Amino acid sequence: MATIRDLRLVPFRIPLRAPLRWGKASEMAALEHALLQVELSDGSLGQAEVAIRPNIYGETLGSVRAGLEYLKPRLLGLEADDQEAIRAVLESFPCNLGLKGALDLALWEAWARSEGEGLYQVLKPAKHRVRVSYILGMASEEEMLLDARMAYEAGVRVFKVKVGRDLEEDGRKIGRLKEAFPDAELYADANETLSPKEAERYLLAWKEMGLLYVEEPLPVEEVEARRKLREKKILPLIADDSAMTPKDLRRELLLDTFDILNLKPARTGVTWTLEMLALAREEGKRAMVGSQAQSSFGAYQSALLAFQQGVTEPNELAFHLKAEGGFLDFPTFRQGWLYWEDLVEARFDEEAFRRYTLE
Repeated sequence: MATIRDLRLVPFRIPLRAPLRWGKASEMAALEHALLQVELSDGSLGQAEVAIRPNIYGETLGSVRAGLEYLKPRLLGLEADDQEAIRAVLESFPCNLGLKGALDLALWEAWARSEGEGLYQVLKPAKHRVRVSYILGMASEEEMLLDARMAYEAGVRVFKVKVGRDLEEDGRKIGRLKEAFPDAELYADANETLSPKEAERYLLAWKEMGLLYVEEPLPVEEVEARRKLREKKILPLIADDSAMTPKDLRRELLLDTFDILNLKPARTGVTWTLEMLALAREEGKRAMVGSQAQSSFGAYQSALLAFQQGVTEPNELAFHLKAEGGFLDFPTFRQGWLYWEDLVEARFDEEAFRRYTLE
């Protein structure tokens, strides 16, 4: 079997059409990410996008570089299909989720190519289409409506609305969205901004507005309050920040704090995404594949996992519409759906990538 010969990191930058704002103070104006490349001894190449999120995972480009240098001598020479050995190396290096998620994805792609296949051929689909959603960041009502109109015209029919800085204003915006797009469905992402005292009141209001569910309404450390909130069955709760890793997920499953798991391959790669999906499925939980605000290439690799058995909800695969360009021609959404037959035709564009690289 081919062995790991080299690991490389290529930073890139793609501006956004408008800044993405979320949580209490977070804002992003461009995708300032990196492409991680894994080369095997037979020349096979695997690639994945490192979503660098200092305010979520504590990673910067500098820390990703340093982390890769630390892992490199421990991974070089390992056989590409030795998942046990590779996993042992990655799991002995705590945190650094963006780096490790990308490494795992790139290793899977390199291994697939060494076997003469593409990643889409080894991640066989359980269905022929999946629903997609688009993330609406915090903005003025008019900015939000323009953003939603752009995504709607691109075929999106489900919107995830970032809420939490001004909850009364959030309610007005949700009302405007429902008026403008009566056939679209909405759900909220509170990014841990509610307090246990106010959460029930806002969930009742959002239920009255017809929202599908709400993601992380309470701070992660409020485990008991989250469990009690779920027991009230006001709206289904989505676990994201509270279940970033298999270890986190096992705790949340034990305490029964959520209804839907938001899986993010950008931080859990292929290996841990499949494991977490299986754990959630065994406990009767629903699942979606979420976005880490990636380019069309990152969205493509995440989309491959959205077609797995147990993914039941709309998937956040449309963020790339917010970017001014990209280096993979992502397929068109058809009336709210992404079709497998369209997805497998997408290809990485080397020439386009060079336009965005920083080195």
